[in-house]
Amino acid sequence: MRISPAKRNHGAFAVIIALIAVTVLTMMAGAFAYAMKIETKLAANTNDDEQFYWIGRGGVERACWWLALEGNQPFSSKQQYWAGGPGEGPETNGPLAGESLSGFPIGEGTVSLSMTELESKININRADEQLLKQVLTVQGADAGEISVVTDSILDWIQPGDFARTAGAKSDYYLGLTPSYYAKDAPIDNLDELQLIKGVTRDLYTGESSAANNPFARHQLGFGHAPGQEAIYAFGLRDVFTPFSLGKINLLTADDKVLQCLPGLDTAGVQALETARESDPPIRNIAQLLAAAFPPGAPTGQIGNYVTVQGSTYEVHATATIGQLSHEYTAIVCRSGANVTVFSFYRTK
Repeated sequence: MRISPAKRNHGAFAVIIALIAVTVLTMMAGAFAYAMKIETKLAANTNDDEQFYWIGRGGVERACWWLALEGNQPFSSKQQYWAGGPGEGPETNGPLAGESLSGFPIGEGTVSLSMTELESKININRADEQLLKQVLTVQGADAGEISVVTDSILDWIQPGDFARTAGAKSDYYLGLTPSYYAKDAPIDNLDELQLIKGVTRDLYTGESSAANNPFARHQLGFGHAPGQEAIYAFGLRDVFTPFSLGKINLLTADDKVLQCLPGLDTAGVQALETARESDPPIRNIAQLLAAAFPPGAPTGQIGNYVTVQGSTYEVHATATIGQLSHEYTAIVCRSGANVTVFSFYRTK
């Protein structure tokens, strides 16, 4: 039988259509399989994120348990278990003896904790003019910076439309590019300081190119000469916190913070640190200040700024499952044996 050319063409055309259909269906099947793979991966990631979250949160709850058990002490020091110390006083025979802040198993993973007492720093929202000026003086700011930064920080925090002599309100910030309003409310993130008039990055971080220059001239005294790059002893972020009950714990503050207390010089700070680490250690405010000041010397207003108790803590929890880790941060407040979590969020 002879097949006409027209019929052969129709058959070839049908084959081409079939091949195209098969190709399209194959591509659609591949795309569907890829989409399903992505959906499965997203679902697995969501499940992992939830597991990490609850491991991190479980770690914070464990930290709260530690703080609650140590809450009956009349003082808070770096020798205590919450700070990773060997323990102090009656707690050495308590339920925390032999416990560890690292590698605690929760669910399918582990959590490791570290805690920072925020009373070891200066509350930026409660610092008065005298304390702010003292911080800037010890830091190495010059006279012009001290006035501008002090007034501007107070103006930023406190409500009202009238700026202090060297400070700034919204009318100043609205003239900047980009423009923004003064907060007129307490600082809740220290990075806000970099928005405030007079606060440079170097002042905030304490870092500068001059600090890493081996040929930089030695700085004599406080402040710096006109045209000379500023070299600061530390950054504002090293001594301030937006969270605490306001007073500074003499038993946990480091030497940078202690030097910022009105009336304390380097020798006084060293004497105070020796007293709190002596055997037996001194845990009384009056005795600590007596060690820091010469006999008969006036202590001024320093008593209004200090305590030996801690109430606010920043808890860092590292949740680990296999080779993967997520980090979380919480702010918790302790009142006796009662500990409350105020915030909890992922940081890495």
